[in-house]
Amino acid sequence: MSQQSFVNAKQAIEAQANGSSDSFRSTKRFYDDANFPKGFKRCGDFTSKEADLLEQHGQAMKNLADATQLPCNVDEDQFVQVLQGKMAPSTPMELLWAKYCRLAKGKPFYAVVGTVHTPTSPKVEIEFDDVEDDSADNDESE
Repeated sequence: MSQQSFVNAKQAIEAQANGSSDSFRSTKRFYDDANFPKGFKRCGDFTSKEADLLEQHGQAMKNLADATQLPCNVDEDQFVQVLQGKMAPSTPMELLWAKYCRLAKGKPFYAVVGTVHTPTSPKVEIEFDDVEDDSADNDESE
């Protein structure tokens, strides 16, 4: 196989795996320092290829999810339909975004058996001025 045919075959495989070549284009790299402070590659949840795809195309996927960008082709339109719950994720990009969203929510917290976690309630302040006035009223009536 010649070098050129090898390059063309590789590009065709990547285009098929990642959607068409002009899908999910973004000029910015995608980082989520709040949920993955060490980066996608070093967090241990994503493979090297998934981390690269997320960094390259994650900003476009985030914009599509936030509806700040309109889908410009069939792949992106299908991605939006998956986000709306009309379809199940099937392409690698849809599966990757679903995995990212699941992991970004955080790991579930499991409490020790018998421990009750109650939400903190706002403190109620008692006005002591009213109490003093009531005692003064009782003194006057006697």
